[in-house]
Amino acid sequence: MTEQKRKPEKLTGVKGMNDILPQEAGLWEFFETTVKSLLRSYGYQNIRTPIVEHTQLFTRGIGEVTDIVEKEMYSFTDALNGENLTLRPEGTAAAVRASIEHNMLYDGPKRLWYIGPMFRHERPQRGRYRQFHQVGVEALGFAGPDTDAEIILMCQRLWDDLGLTGIKLEINSLGVAEERAAHRVELIKYLEQHVDLLDEDGKRRLYTNPLRVLDTKNPALQEIADKAPKLIDFLGEESLAHFEGLQRILKSNNIPFKINPRLVRGLDYYNLTVFEWVTDKLGAQGTVAAGGRYDPLIEQLGGKPTAACGWAMGIERILELLKEEDLVPEEDGCDVYVVHQGEAAREKAFIVAERLRDTGLDVILHCSADGQSASFKSQMKRADASGAAFAVVLGEDEVARGEAGVKALRGTAAEARSEQQTVALEDLTEYLINAMVASAEDGDD
Repeated sequence: MTEQKRKPEKLTGVKGMNDILPQEAGLWEFFETTVKSLLRSYGYQNIRTPIVEHTQLFTRGIGEVTDIVEKEMYSFTDALNGENLTLRPEGTAAAVRASIEHNMLYDGPKRLWYIGPMFRHERPQRGRYRQFHQVGVEALGFAGPDTDAEIILMCQRLWDDLGLTGIKLEINSLGVAEERAAHRVELIKYLEQHVDLLDEDGKRRLYTNPLRVLDTKNPALQEIADKAPKLIDFLGEESLAHFEGLQRILKSNNIPFKINPRLVRGLDYYNLTVFEWVTDKLGAQGTVAAGGRYDPLIEQLGGKPTAACGWAMGIERILELLKEEDLVPEEDGCDVYVVHQGEAAREKAFIVAERLRDTGLDVILHCSADGQSASFKSQMKRADASGAAFAVVLGEDEVARGEAGVKALRGTAAEARSEQQTVALEDLTEYLINAMVASAEDGDD
């Protein structure tokens, strides 16, 4: 008795790491094109760093007592050489590392941007995934509040370009190290008086990172956090002047904002300005973009003391907002779908398709799914489903006469010319380009 052949197990993706399928990819491309154009308009240059970095980069840069380093990083030991490596959980530390390693700041400040996947071992939920994508900017070598304001204005312009509304700006100042140290002493004293009311996270952070207790999402701790000593009351003249300078620029550019004294951010490298763009349309994951100033970081990672600021935004969350506000653009189909019947027509179809592509038209050439020649009716169904504007029809007779059939498939052109037109092959390119232009003009009317 022969053993029944077992069907191979179907493999699935890793939990919290999502495939971006063709029907979703168009929205991603729309966002990426929009944001890249914006960043170039502000003079920012693209930097691309590896997905894997030495773990020490993040323990030194982000901070050993942060949630990211303590609980969320994907870290492993390289089996070949024993190095401790980590899948990047954020983009700033890597961009700064690259700028130091390649001496990028020797000739002055740099404006950089990045885009790509990040990794954190979190509980997957709407707007929060284990592999997620960020776009971010890093302004390295700029010390004034004007740069803080500029990167905030970039965000507002992006919301406008995308058509998004209801995203609100919150700002705060974390001052400098000495001011935070004085505040820390008073904050710990205050929290010790309420230690019995703190949750597990609050007790864990009390002596390691008490500022993060103020950032709690626990409803039971909101009153304690609201009444805690405020860091802004410990700021000196220079820190206050920096913060007030930022506010003046925002006001003069009609950017509404709210000062949120509990806004502290979850990374240790921030100082002075911090900000978040928030929405109430995404449930618990309301932060769409966040950033601030991180003047100590470059020196902390081995570079010369250099001022810097930046932001990062979660692409998945922005795409969720576009869907929520019904701002997903319609995806255009291709320009031309070429159908053919017979060996001579198939050979000619390849030549015709390539000539049309030479002119910049997007062309799909019908290819057999089963190795057999499909009927014209079947091919025309495929052409219609593709979203193409026009079908080019090549049969043995048409090829012999040096002609092609052209049929409009969508839009006003299809309504005006429902019958198939016969066009000489030598005139086909010009005919289609003129028809595409006419169709576009009809659509604008």
